[in-house]
Amino acid sequence: MAVNLQDNLVAIPRTDVTAVPLVLGGNTFGWTSDREESFGVLDAFRQAGGTLIDTADVYSAWAEGHGGGESEAILGEWMAARGNRDDVVIATKVGMLAPFDKQDRATVTAALDSSLSRLRTDRVDLYYAHQDDENVAIEEHAETYDALVRAGKIRYVGISNYSPERMRRWFEHAAAEDLTVPVAIQPQYNLVFRKDYEQGYRPVAEHFDAAVFPYFSLASGFLTGKYRSVADLAGTAREGFAQGYFSEQGLTVVAELVRVAEAHEAEPATVALAWLLAKGITAPIASARTVEQLPALLAARSLRLTAVDVAALDAASQPFA
Repeated sequence: MAVNLQDNLVAIPRTDVTAVPLVLGGNTFGWTSDREESFGVLDAFRQAGGTLIDTADVYSAWAEGHGGGESEAILGEWMAARGNRDDVVIATKVGMLAPFDKQDRATVTAALDSSLSRLRTDRVDLYYAHQDDENVAIEEHAETYDALVRAGKIRYVGISNYSPERMRRWFEHAAAEDLTVPVAIQPQYNLVFRKDYEQGYRPVAEHFDAAVFPYFSLASGFLTGKYRSVADLAGTAREGFAQGYFSEQGLTVVAELVRVAEAHEAEPATVALAWLLAKGITAPIASARTVEQLPALLAARSLRLTAVDVAALDAASQPFA
């Protein structure tokens, strides 16, 4: 692997965690990547200096014949086989996989125990509340995750897919009551999905000094430039995820992305991730089905977009802002 990110580390605020500015998404493990392919991607990511790996208990329950936990299980096997648990930073999530799709303390604790078993570890470095449960007071959410930190089962807390208002209330309550304050948020953010983050979540992250790790950084592959029509997606594993991005405005963004990429002799995916970094996020989450897909992701940190590049991409994606 030619790209090494060890000289480009970023710190997660209010933690002792330092990571490269790319988070390896684990949604492909056990889904579009089999065990051998997953191990290859993970090995290559580590060889390049990568440390932070993101998964969830629900990965990949959407695939036929799957029940969830497949990604965590493969990741656990890999860490056991390589003996490298202390060398990686593991993030996983709870809240979308039935029957653990609630946020009361008993459910979250049981879900975490199941994740720990699949991951073959005694702690999760960053544990996200994956989805809100408005039947549970936000104060109880904060107290539940604080209890898990104090029990030593998780090190740090993150939040994903909560409204900005509920997210803000969690931060405020935790700070006021001397509970564990979340250190990271995981919103959807990319060139064709800007408004929610820029108008709602970014102010929360900035106010509470939280790291930002966006998911769907490449819009489920749409921003790789591989798919120029709905027909290009037909029959692919990502068909159900990416087709919602196809529109005249979306394809205009892809065209500008390709133009900027060609000017830099880079891949469109590299430019799409570099744009996110230029916007000040901590590190994008991106997944690779094969080792061959990794270099374009890893190259994002070393690609320096000009102010003109960023402005052109901003203008092309303005309908989504």
